[in-house]
Amino acid sequence: MSKTKKLLLICGLSLDVLITVFLFVVAIIMLATMPKTDAGMSVAIETNGPFIGYLQTHSTLYLWTCVIPLFVLLAGNIALLIIYVKKAGKAKAQLSDLSEDQKAALRAEILKDMDSSEEKPEEKK
Repeated sequence: MSKTKKLLLICGLSLDVLITVFLFVVAIIMLATMPKTDAGMSVAIETNGPFIGYLQTHSTLYLWTCVIPLFVLLAGNIALLIIYVKKAGKAKAQLSDLSEDQKAALRAEILKDMDSSEEKPEEKK
């Protein structure tokens, strides 16, 4: 993988995590400080600050700026994870990937299988 591709991948993942965490934090603050009654909505901006208060009084804006992008990001991340797992599952293990202990165990297992396959034809005669 080239340096440019690695850099873009790291920047993209960092941006994705940053946006997802921001949206989760906004959603938690919104739900934790939501006024109990409609009368409390009029003072939501004064008590919760301009950003959170405005989102609490305008729920459609909150839906389109926080909730839907969060679901889109999560669905995209899940889809990319599934694609990555499928690609990683297709990759074949090479002998150079194994440690010396694993190679010795594999060698012993192959010899054992070869010995048992050689004994079976002799037993049938």
